Amino acid sequence: MTKKQTLRIALTALLIALVTGLSAWARVGYSIDVMVSDALCQRASVANKNIYIIAIDDKTLGQYGSITSWSRQLSADLVRILNQDAQTKPAVLVFDVIFSENGDADGDAAFAEACKEAGNVVTAMSYRFKEQPEYDENGHMTLNQYHIDGVIQPYEALREATNQGFANTLVGADGYVRRAMAYIDDADGQRNYSLASQAYQLYQESRGADVEYPVLDQNNQYLFSYSGITGCYSTISMADVLDGTVNPAIFADGIVFVGAYAVGMQDSYIPAISHGTQMYGVEIQANIVEALLEGKTQQQLPSELYAVMAAALAAVFYLAVRRMKIIPATVLTVACVAGNPIFAKVMYGRGFVTSVVLLPVVFFLIYAVHLIYGYVQEVMRRQKVVNVFKQYVAPQVVDKISKDKDFELVLGGENRHIACLFVDIRGFTTMSESLKPEEVVEILNEYLSLTTNSIFQNGGTLDKFVGDATMAVFNAPFDLEDYIYKAVCTARDMKAGADAIAEKFEKRFGKSVGFGIGVNCGNAVVGNIGCDFRMDYTAIGDTINTAARLESNAKRGQILISKEVYEAVKDRVEVTAVGEIPLKGKTQGVFVYQLDEVK
Repeated sequence: MTKKQTLRIALTALLIALVTGLSAWARVGYSIDVMVSDALCQRASVANKNIYIIAIDDKTLGQYGSITSWSRQLSADLVRILNQDAQTKPAVLVFDVIFSENGDADGDAAFAEACKEAGNVVTAMSYRFKEQPEYDENGHMTLNQYHIDGVIQPYEALREATNQGFANTLVGADGYVRRAMAYIDDADGQRNYSLASQAYQLYQESRGADVEYPVLDQNNQYLFSYSGITGCYSTISMADVLDGTVNPAIFADGIVFVGAYAVGMQDSYIPAISHGTQMYGVEIQANIVEALLEGKTQQQLPSELYAVMAAALAAVFYLAVRRMKIIPATVLTVACVAGNPIFAKVMYGRGFVTSVVLLPVVFFLIYAVHLIYGYVQEVMRRQKVVNVFKQYVAPQVVDKISKDKDFELVLGGENRHIACLFVDIRGFTTMSESLKPEEVVEILNEYLSLTTNSIFQNGGTLDKFVGDATMAVFNAPFDLEDYIYKAVCTARDMKAGADAIAEKFEKRFGKSVGFGIGVNCGNAVVGNIGCDFRMDYTAIGDTINTAARLESNAKRGQILISKEVYEAVKDRVEVTAVGEIPLKGKTQGVFVYQLDEVK
């Protein structure tokens, strides 16, 4: 398995781990997602003008005292005022108040009688829910969060005179109200509707319209959209209705809610539409009824379906991104992340709630992994180039290669004009026969260090070692200024260094060696020669062969340069003309100069 394949497998495993971890986070961070969904999708609209709220507000409490001290006669008076004219009576009158305890007998009787005569009154009840394990017919256990542990109902006479609906407000785990329950079936199999459901059903019956509930989940619940924030419905003080300030005809054929509208009555919650302010329970009931009337309800997109969709989209995104460069991948990522809220809003308008945050985060993670993979791959590629070239290229050249984004280590070559230098140790074979192997290696390493340092100091490229010989090229793989002169300077430095080394080994071993050097310039094919798994950066051609022949003809301590080299640097060197000499493999001789001094 290649390093590239290993890297891709490792990053894919990392991505899977991140997505898995993200799924766990999604459960913990559910509130973040729904809050974003609320901000995106819960938008105020024009509230239904046929829904009214008669508020038990501070004005009413100031005029009639605490609600706990009221006689039910007050409520009876309200019912009779609103229903005094059959032509202008409301379609439904809903009391979001639980009249559970008996009060004064006359007031209780009067209220029950008024409701019975009106025939359009709904009063509130409440369940006490308790989470309890339950077993199905197969023995599988589930936790029922809505097991009925108790019930609070209106007093008997009122219960017989009105329709009842449970007024329980469903507060989410994050503290916000965005769900409602249509009905609940008790242990006796009796179906009991919520307060909003009862109001909705009676209103539809009064208009001769069908009663249609949205798709419900396993707890008979549904999500709903608010029509507005606190105060969006026509709200009238109960005191103004009782004292005749408000004409009851304004409520004709409408849905009228009566409920707490004062802070001290402790009936307020935080709605999904306005996280910063509270809304009275009676307004939430009004919003639920309007959602049922206007079809502004939603269901959670099934998690299994969403998982398949998300996985498919993530897979397509991954396959697309992995084939892209950074800029196109970034554009695609931004488009997908920005497109998901649009998709979520479109789905919300069609009655489905989907995650707004999860998929964009997955897209971002895939994009991040793509960036990491690209970065690591580039680092590995550059390191491979550096590791190859640092063996035979000057440090400054290696540094340039590592910074060149367009450099590719591939088979093939290019035709370049270069200078080529060959240097060989004279007398090395004879010397090695009389010395210990470790002594031979010591001498060889010393000389090769000298040749290598001389090449690198002048910006050349160390092509190869061939036994005790060294080959170097100048102006490859990158352009090098004044490369022919630098090749000549390299030869000079090698000769100067060799004299010092020769003196050192003469004292130690009683033997010394020297260099023969040849320098030529001209066109050559330069590049990586070999195969995919084993290549060598080198130069080939007649220019190289001539340089090698010059070196083989050079005597100990002699530097031979070709006529082409001399013509390029003649103003900066002193030479002795050797003349035309025959070179092995060439039909014509080559005019050669001995380099004496470099200015």
